[in-house]
Amino acid sequence: MKSTSERQTEKLGRRLAKTFSGGETVLLVGELGAGKTRFAKGIARGLGVKETVTSPTFALHNRYRGKKLFLNHFDFYRLSDGDEARAAGLDEYFGDKEGVCVVEWGQNAADILPEHFVRVSIFKTEEGRRIEIERV
Repeated sequence: MKSTSERQTEKLGRRLAKTFSGGETVLLVGELGAGKTRFAKGIARGLGVKETVTSPTFALHNRYRGKKLFLNHFDFYRLSDGDEARAAGLDEYFGDKEGVCVVEWGQNAADILPEHFVRVSIFKTEEGRRIEIERV
């Protein structure tokens, strides 16, 4: 898929969120500034989150209440492995049927991710962004 604006990127996130029933994990992959947080904001809107969604770079985890499901938004940019996330109890959110987990920079703590997840890869292009979504 292609996105030529932040609004389009959010819209794709909203559409993906409509397919969730709880317990899903979304791994957002892309370089710094690719649009991972923008996509996460779209997922939040699709889940009915009313709050302002920000990247939890320093907090590691933000939790938002949606209409039916919680959004657990993680940013593992500062982590070197899953031990830090595990020590903070963050691995307990994965698979929770009352929520959806969205993880930025999940490759930095890949050992705590569930076996199955949705990978959203965002690539910068001259026209905007190329977004690939696959279930792993």
